[in-house]
Amino acid sequence: MEKYKWWQKAVFYQIYPHSFADGNGDGISDFPGMTAKLDYLQDLGIDGIWLSPHYPSPFYDCGYDVSDYTDVSPEYGTLADFKHFLDEAHQRNIRVILDMVLNHTSDQHQWFRESRSSRDNPKRDWYIWRDGKGEQGSLDGLPNNWDSTFGGSAWEYDSATGQYYYHFFFKEQPDLNWRNPEVIQAMWDAVRFWLDMGVDGFRLDAVSTVYEHPDLPDHPGQSMIELQQAYINAKTREEFDQQEKAWQALFQYQIDLPEVHNLMKDLRQLVDQYEDRVLVGETDDLRFYGSGDDELHLIFNFPLMQSDGPLTPTWIRDNQKSRLASLPPQAWPCNTLGNHDNSRVFSRFGEGSVELGLPEPHTNDASRARLSLALMLTLLGTPFLYNGEEIGMTDYYLNDPALFRDNTSTYAYPLLINLAGKSPEEALKMAAMFGRDKCRTPMQWSNAPNGGFCPADVTPWLPVNPNYAKGINVADQEKDPGSLLNFYKRMLRARRSTPALITGDYTPLHEKAENYLAFLRIAPQEGQKCLVVLNYSDQELEISFNLPAKQARLIFSSHTRRSQVESLNPLNLQPYEVFIMELT
Repeated sequence: MEKYKWWQKAVFYQIYPHSFADGNGDGISDFPGMTAKLDYLQDLGIDGIWLSPHYPSPFYDCGYDVSDYTDVSPEYGTLADFKHFLDEAHQRNIRVILDMVLNHTSDQHQWFRESRSSRDNPKRDWYIWRDGKGEQGSLDGLPNNWDSTFGGSAWEYDSATGQYYYHFFFKEQPDLNWRNPEVIQAMWDAVRFWLDMGVDGFRLDAVSTVYEHPDLPDHPGQSMIELQQAYINAKTREEFDQQEKAWQALFQYQIDLPEVHNLMKDLRQLVDQYEDRVLVGETDDLRFYGSGDDELHLIFNFPLMQSDGPLTPTWIRDNQKSRLASLPPQAWPCNTLGNHDNSRVFSRFGEGSVELGLPEPHTNDASRARLSLALMLTLLGTPFLYNGEEIGMTDYYLNDPALFRDNTSTYAYPLLINLAGKSPEEALKMAAMFGRDKCRTPMQWSNAPNGGFCPADVTPWLPVNPNYAKGINVADQEKDPGSLLNFYKRMLRARRSTPALITGDYTPLHEKAENYLAFLRIAPQEGQKCLVVLNYSDQELEISFNLPAKQARLIFSSHTRRSQVESLNPLNLQPYEVFIMELT
């Protein structure tokens, strides 16, 4: 185990800083509140924290519009509060990585204020400015036909200087010009600022969008409006796949340009000047591993989470077969099933109905949530978990557009009415589902008003999911030995004490089984071989394994078992059982 880096052995836990722990009672999480919960995280058993953006921001895109890369947003506290949080995390052997937003800044950043002040300002070329082709305000007058990924043109006219600036995301997020060496120097200075303070690395946001084609050629595909209409009307998997291909054509000159890999190599060299730091890319493109040791350390296995419904053994096996075979020789896998941009695991991979308001959970959703955690902790690679998954927090669809805080929902709501002809009720439901507020609601700490997140007489920044009153909260689950929270603690302890589950090779077994997943994790250097079996069905199963060991020592089961030694011929599994054993 000694030859492996800490980030290869760690389990990461993402904190969405607006929603985790309110320390001063203003309805927004903050660093004093987060620091007070570090004992909880230590007891949970995680090893690292990924902290979503904590920088000063107008919060137009929920913190991903940064107005100062070397400070803390006032609602979270001060720089001293962050340093105290970091030090206290390290005292508990918990590492902390930050979200670094490379592609763009806020339009309120001082750099952009200077850039837009005049055409001859020294920082003018820090962003991407272009003349229009003709009459200002007409589509023909734009520099080209590029779209923003959030809808509308990627160009915004600035009347003060008579030029357009480029933005891949919202117009409040102008893209930096990474072809300017001064921009690279300034951003690397920000990286060094946090590394010098002691942070353990970075998750790099939207890394594939950093460069765009310098000649600004028109794309030949559909417009974003046409693509959105087709997506709204898509019904089958084939139609959705067709829209994915159309999306790739639409943005072919705006993402995944080859220059980004040289930039990542430069960043890797910078980070490697510090001991034991890690770079994690928000991408599933394996090219960002470089040769395996010269670009990013970890790349998310996003395809694993992109199933149409509940995960199946066949889907998982196919994913692992293709993913692991494609890794560069020295690259290390990285798996996740949820984050701040996607439906929560309990909702996304459960069997409950998705309705506006509170989705009704299916009887087996809790069992499937346990399987999802077991999968993350037993597959080869570094797992990333999202705050609130450990208590089974679910998506919460807001029932009033005035409550939206994610501007993707605010943008989509009138578009669905005016462009797609949806009724206000349908548009509200779809905007809530398309948006990301549903998975960013405050952490539910107790069965108290506002879920114990903030005082009863304070309005939280987003409404708290009312199911906190139905046992979906930390306090109630800590007292219940059979709760999902205590299952998380047990599984995390089992992983930490079982070297083969951390560093062992992955070998699939019974590859045609449709209702269960079985595989070996073998760590020769540790002299340990583990068998993992996950029953994805609601039926009891009797399975036989043709393995040299006829018996196995029980490491973990989600069901009560009488013996610590189990026969493998046959092995009897309960419905939805998680079963891990060491072959002896």
